[in-house]
Amino acid sequence: MKIDYKLIGERIRNARKAKGWSQDKLTEKMDISVAFLSRIERGTSEVNLKRLAEIARYLDVTMEYLISGTVVEDKQYLDRDLYEILIKCPPEKQRLIYDIARIVSGVDFV
Repeated sequence: MKIDYKLIGERIRNARKAKGWSQDKLTEKMDISVAFLSRIERGTSEVNLKRLAEIARYLDVTMEYLISGTVVEDKQYLDRDLYEILIKCPPEKQRLIYDIARIVSGVDFV
């Protein structure tokens, strides 16, 4: 599995903005340059696990969220992920996914 640093960077930027922090504020706490954080947020610089853990701690999010975009503690995370998958599929694939989900779940909608 290839690591999508651009997506990780987007999640970092979104979490930072949700906290109401500027890049300056986060870089000051982490003792890194704004240029480096900017490269991380754009996905042009790879971030190691130690640095990712530090970012997650300061932004009050999990590393799991930064890497995968999901939070297992959130009972609705699968709903959001499934929805995002579905809206990216053409209608014929959406119908196939729907039919498979019905069969696997044993739920029969009338």
